[in-house]
Amino acid sequence: MMITYEFTNNWFDETARKVWDDLIVKLSPARILEVGSYEGASTCYLIETLGAHKALEIHCVDTWLGGIEHATLDMAVVEQRFARNIQRAKEQAGHTIDVTIHKAGSDLALSELLASGKRGYFDFVYIDGSHQAPDVLCDAVLGFRLLRKGGVMAFDDYLWQEPLQGGADLLRCPKPAIDAFTNLHMRQLRVLKAPLNQLYVQKTTA
Repeated sequence: MMITYEFTNNWFDETARKVWDDLIVKLSPARILEVGSYEGASTCYLIETLGAHKALEIHCVDTWLGGIEHATLDMAVVEQRFARNIQRAKEQAGHTIDVTIHKAGSDLALSELLASGKRGYFDFVYIDGSHQAPDVLCDAVLGFRLLRKGGVMAFDDYLWQEPLQGGADLLRCPKPAIDAFTNLHMRQLRVLKAPLNQLYVQKTTA
């Protein structure tokens, strides 16, 4: 049965779906952490793809306040749309889907997950929150500590740049932070082959 969702864009289809159709099936994660959930497109994909075969534990982290690029949007409406989309996906899943919502800044939410004993807990971590370089670096470092050995971390919007008069500001782009993270953790990960609009790494050490 085809589920009707309330997505207002096709960002996930354009950037991630083709890679995930192969990666997610092979990795088959049961414990998933998502930083930046918006309308729930990626979460719904994971529930549909995996929930027919196994129980899932998914943690979604978002403030639903939006970033600079969402200044003209009513983020309360976006959050409501997320809740409806997730509920529809869960209703059609064949197994128990435990979705925990962390409505907080990612620095606080990820720190609390670490403090609760979830270091090395997650099979798949998806970083798709703030596009500001300091925020991305913080999400990457904390998210990597929450990722298990052999697990995969995905970064969305690797090449995204905020349109600014006079050109890009490196502090307001994800790429410098992602590059810094992969360089500093080069002995703990390997970069997976994927189109450069996203970047994927696999954790190689505990």
